[in-house]
Amino acid sequence: MSKLLTQKKACRICRGKEVGKVLSFGPTPLANAFLTEGELRDAESYFPLDVYLCKNCGLLQLMDVVAPEVLFKDYVYVSSTSPVFVEHFNRFAETMCDRFSLGKHSLAIDIGSNDGILLLPFVRKGVRVLGIEPDKAIGAVAKKAGVETVSAFFSSALAKKIVKEYGKADLITATNVFAHIDDIHEVAKGVKLLLKVDGVFIIEVPYLVDFLEQNLFDTVYHEHLSYFSVTALNAFFERAGMRLTHVERVETHGGSLRVFATRKDSSRRSSPAVKSFMQAEKKMELGVESTYATYGLRIQENRAKLISLLSGLKQEGKTIAGYGAPAKGNTLLNFFSIGSDLLSYIVDDSPHKQGRYTPGKRIPVVSRDKLITHPPDYLLIIAWNFAPSIMAKNEEFRRRGGKFIIPVPTPRIIK
Repeated sequence: MSKLLTQKKACRICRGKEVGKVLSFGPTPLANAFLTEGELRDAESYFPLDVYLCKNCGLLQLMDVVAPEVLFKDYVYVSSTSPVFVEHFNRFAETMCDRFSLGKHSLAIDIGSNDGILLLPFVRKGVRVLGIEPDKAIGAVAKKAGVETVSAFFSSALAKKIVKEYGKADLITATNVFAHIDDIHEVAKGVKLLLKVDGVFIIEVPYLVDFLEQNLFDTVYHEHLSYFSVTALNAFFERAGMRLTHVERVETHGGSLRVFATRKDSSRRSSPAVKSFMQAEKKMELGVESTYATYGLRIQENRAKLISLLSGLKQEGKTIAGYGAPAKGNTLLNFFSIGSDLLSYIVDDSPHKQGRYTPGKRIPVVSRDKLITHPPDYLLIIAWNFAPSIMAKNEEFRRRGGKFIIPVPTPRIIK
């Protein structure tokens, strides 16, 4: 294997070797590797996108790991371009400050802090904060906004330095980042060093149950290395010398888990929710390979229906554009083979993506102005998890007779 790609031989959680391939999306370009016009002349790098199930602890995971330096080079995802996430983290800060009595003597640390979206509401509430963000450019945006930020990948070595300089943390968060990390045991090691005895570690990850029930196959891409159930997370924290104390569902990314963990010596009690989730997961047979064989057939059915819908509209002479250029959209576009023959362009609200082209299918990404100058008949909402806010924002498009298409869990036209 090249240095760009490492193939794991054992499970990320339990290190077991009984890991079998259950889904395959074929060779795929990196989901956030949007191309500039000058790069259109160059060949793109494609990497295997295969999903494996551990028969021991039940973790669904990628075994082909692209080097982080490649994955996050020229990273174009900036959290605060999404009003939905801004509101989500405002509510999060409000809730956690109340639940854990956080104030001016508390320290909140966010791993993978991006542009400071999660920590800014804590700053406004007077809590001391520290962001950890490997991308220096995005970290600089956070600093400018008033969020103190360390530009580095999180590790136990970095945790020791932070303890010396800032002291121990009351709250550590890793939202929408934990599933991106290969060596999650190293993260747990660092978190244990950083947390106060009764401090709390909170992660938010897409939930495997929603992935299956809502047909969210497009959340599979090279950055998402793990697809978590509560059963797998409980096994992880036990193995890491920590304790899973509470679990709840949140609506982000089509369905996520918010997971609370503490040091083993913490006095915090565990809630009944953990056991309840695990019992429900056992009934769903999340650790059984045949569950994913059935799921694979549903993905193919989704593909056939969406291609038929789009192709039929094109044959009628209709024009179609996309709305939203999220990472997951590129799994959908590449695996379903939807290119510029079907979509004229894709609108995205992030200036970091506008003027670029989608990886693999090379569809131009533009601003909303294009909806006024070259309005399509249909908009395929690729960022389906934001469908309500996207439709509300584009009410003028609808009034002019435009229609929306939502691709998952099954393609449908919203008139």
